[in-house]
Order: sequence, then C-alpha cells, then structure tokens
Amino acid sequence: QVQVVESGGGLVQAGGSLRLSCAASGRTFSSTFSILAMGWFRQAPGKEREFVGGVSWSGADTNYADSVNGRFTISRENAKNTMTLQMNGLKPEDTAVYYCAASSKTYGNIHYVPSPRTSEFDYWGQGTQVTVSS
Repeated sequence: QVQVVESGGGLVQAGGSLRLSCAASGRTFSSTFSILAMGWFRQAPGKEREFVGGVSWSGADTNYADSVNGRFTISRENAKNTMTLQMNGLKPEDTAVYYCAASSKTYGNIHYVPSPRTSEFDYWGQGTQVTVSS
C-alpha cells in the first residue's frame, strides 16, 4: 500500500505563484515510490476531476493539460519520495482542490507517463485547496 499526502495549498492573487508538494510513503518506502509514475489532478466545485499533469518514474518525462502548459511545472525527487507542482501565472479558473496521485501501471518503463485519466492512477491523496482571487 502507498500513501500520498499533499501540502502547500492556499489563497493567492491572480498572477501569483504557489507550490504544492506531495509526499509518498508505504510498506516498501523508497523502492515503492521509485517505480511509480505520479500525477496531479484538480477538481473545481460542480465539475469533474481533471488531469493537470504527470511525470514518469525517471522525472525526465512530463505531460500537461493544455490549460496549464507553460505555467505549471512538475518535478520529483525520488531520494526524498516527493513530487512538486510549481504553479505560476495563476488564474481564477485554477481554483480547485488539487490531488496528488500515483500510478503503478508503468509497465517497467522508467519514461512512461500515464494517460490523463483517473483510472490510470492507483493511489490518491486527500487533496489540498487552491484558491485564486481576481
């Protein structure tokens, strides 16, 4: 079993920046994290959960939703079992609960980034609120 916990949410003005962190832990601590691809999703009130971005096991491969591409950056540090989401140029429409997710469906490929579907991810955090004021 793997647990993921988000932190770093808060209130920020439009145009500002925020950094979210995700810490992973589990029965086989670092090795479990090391074979997982990771991702971020978000869910605004009244809307479905949507993909924000994903990162491969190696950390060298990422993909992003069009709505955040160029503004958000995902990185990970396997030695510390952490992943971050750096959000710049925030807009009011970025307001949502942000979720960290982990995927074991890497097929042994260290460069594999999961498809942007919730079904691709096995483990989920509880979410952290991000609010962007206009």
